[in-house]
Amino acid sequence: MTSIPKNVTHKKQQITIFENENFRALLLFILSLGIFLLFWELGAKMKIFAKGMPTASLTIKELWYWVTHPFYDNGPNDLGIGWNLLISLRRVAIGYTLASIIAVPLGILVGISKIAFKAFNPYFQLLKPVSPLAWLPLGLYIFRNSEMTGIFIITIASIWPTLTNTAFGVANVNPDYLDVSKILGASKWRTIFKVIIPAALPNIISGLRISMGISWLVIVAAEMLLGTGLGYFIWNEWNNLYIPNILVAIFIIGIVGIVLDQIFAYFEKMVSFGKNSS
Repeated sequence: MTSIPKNVTHKKQQITIFENENFRALLLFILSLGIFLLFWELGAKMKIFAKGMPTASLTIKELWYWVTHPFYDNGPNDLGIGWNLLISLRRVAIGYTLASIIAVPLGILVGISKIAFKAFNPYFQLLKPVSPLAWLPLGLYIFRNSEMTGIFIITIASIWPTLTNTAFGVANVNPDYLDVSKILGASKWRTIFKVIIPAALPNIISGLRISMGISWLVIVAAEMLLGTGLGYFIWNEWNNLYIPNILVAIFIIGIVGIVLDQIFAYFEKMVSFGKNSS
């Protein structure tokens, strides 16, 4: 039996690696990132961009500082970015949870009952298009507290995608499932919990995923007027006219947003019943 020369095996391994889609995508990402950082560095040094635009190297240096010193505390107006991140996440968690507790049951009710849909739909259509930030002055007036106002804004902002997707998923459950449930003599409540909700779960999780993205988007804008959190951190650095820290905060906001989205993408994939979920 003849053996395959080692150099041939090595070449086959090399070809396999370079033909791998994920490896090629990683190479393209690294190349595009290098080009972007080089363009940013040279453009800032040559003053191609706006006056005072920091270089990529300075921004990366500041990012390293904030990542390695996230939890210093020099008073309420000078907190490390880690504390501000935790404050923002706390507000999002509370407001998002309240919105979900309201939206999921109400969405199920609206999806099951045509009467409930006709009764509540005018409220949905009236309130859904209103920008969450339009509620900010009203929240400050009612609660007189930045923490409660932030939670209120998150709740108002994140309720609609979950409610809409839940109602859509429930209303479009396969009629065959409901017919089988009736034939087997299942009660109304058993049908809801054993048939309707599991069948609508992919749509519910999809709505929760969208709501989380909106929550994280809105809280940063709202916090610019609330005194703490990542939004306030950005606003404070703008008042200090130190752009590198603003870019650092934007990067951290983006990374956290990706992590939160991927968590829900994982849950969405788990309940997709074999369907691909992005």
